[in-house]
Amino acid sequence: MTDLILTEQSGAVRTLTLNAPERRNPISDLPMVDALDAAIKAADADPGVRVVVLTGAGSAFSSGGDLKKMAPGQGLRDALPARTRANYRAGIQRLPILFQSLDVPVIAAINGPAVGAGCDLACMCDVRIAGQSAMFAESFVKVGLIPGDGGAWLLPRIVGFSRACELALTGDMIDAAEALACGLVSRVVADEDLLATAHALAERIAANPPHAVRMTKRLLREGQTASLVNLLELSAAMQALAHATVDHDEAVSAFIERRSPTFSGD
Repeated sequence: MTDLILTEQSGAVRTLTLNAPERRNPISDLPMVDALDAAIKAADADPGVRVVVLTGAGSAFSSGGDLKKMAPGQGLRDALPARTRANYRAGIQRLPILFQSLDVPVIAAINGPAVGAGCDLACMCDVRIAGQSAMFAESFVKVGLIPGDGGAWLLPRIVGFSRACELALTGDMIDAAEALACGLVSRVVADEDLLATAHALAERIAANPPHAVRMTKRLLREGQTASLVNLLELSAAMQALAHATVDHDEAVSAFIERRSPTFSGD
């Protein structure tokens, strides 16, 4: 059986590739959810992984849900609505909770259409870089559904409430240029440069002390929902940890000695 997630390690950067190109990389099926869950958790638990790059095989980033498996009794949908609810909670809804809990930074390299849950998967990542052929649609309403995977929480935090409403209530597709204009992605590059650009950014992140990077990422995520007072308290505690690292001492010494620092991850 073909691996649903391809894993490649280059230095401290791990690339994860959704690998069902013949179906445009849907993520609603439980085997894909399980495979992505396991791959992401393994990266987060590995101190040798400082950044993750997530992309899709073939011409699409992710088509989201597999419409061919949305008949009663297939995929997430059960003849009994209570079981459908349980299927969502045990299936695709694990992903936004997982991504929100990660310490390792994740860069989405969006190589083609990111539709429905595929768009929301991109939104779960910390940084989004799009190839010129990338397309985005929060398209659930087009098939009589709602964003059941957390899109109604994710999208407004990225593009603002009004733009999120426009995208989610129309289900319209937007191109990479429009995604850049509304802040859905941070940059757009030529398709052939996408992975190289994502990896170059990943390397710049990975060059920094890993404990500081992971704690900074954690603070940014907590800042999405925490009060200022609570975030400052957490920041003080994490800063105490950062001050105690070997890498912080190395950075200070390198600054005083006017040399480039060498970070060990300690």
